[in-house]
Amino acid sequence: MRKRTLTPGNLLLALIGFLFLASLSVVLVLNLRCIYYFDISYLNLESETGYSEELIRENYDTLIDYNLLWKGVNELEFPDFPMSDQGETHFKEVKRIFVAIQCLCVVTGLFFLISLCKKLRRKDYGSLKLLSVLTFLIPAVLGICAAVNWEAFFVRFHELFFNNDYWLFDPIMDPVILILPDEFFAHCAAAILLLLLLSGVLTGGLYRLLTGKYRRNGVSRE
Repeated sequence: MRKRTLTPGNLLLALIGFLFLASLSVVLVLNLRCIYYFDISYLNLESETGYSEELIRENYDTLIDYNLLWKGVNELEFPDFPMSDQGETHFKEVKRIFVAIQCLCVVTGLFFLISLCKKLRRKDYGSLKLLSVLTFLIPAVLGICAAVNWEAFFVRFHELFFNNDYWLFDPIMDPVILILPDEFFAHCAAAILLLLLLSGVLTGGLYRLLTGKYRRNGVSRE
């Protein structure tokens, strides 16, 4: 029996799968401290800020630990930097977003993997095809927007997720911003988009592999 690809069930599962892969990409990049460690040298942060690499790493690690759900850090205290009330509020807002993304990753991951296994047992591969399309299309569009004008993209992102301008740090009041240049966030965004594109390659490859076996067994595919 021929199975249709574009069904409400397949589309819903593909959307949930995309949320899982997107949140997983963010969580992975959040934990990939090597990106920042590379940027310390690549962006000449020691000479640009006057701080040592050891100091920069220690304060960055403190910030990341604060945002990781499994670390259980409730209060942010930088070893070497003062923090304004507005800065503290902004970092709390950032943490809420990252905690929500980590929870989203777990919930959507469990739902997606269980539902996908059920569909695969029924030889229904349509959700994989739709997921592959989404994980190519959405990162491509976002990547083009970011590449055309990163500054505007960066500003729009903050306007979307924050209802205040506390993310506009004063380096005198919040010197931590000196070790967090915009270029680093651009590299993180690029890494997230690349992980999503890789997910598209893997899901598309799995779809082709499964439907190829399906055809070889003499069964019409969806």
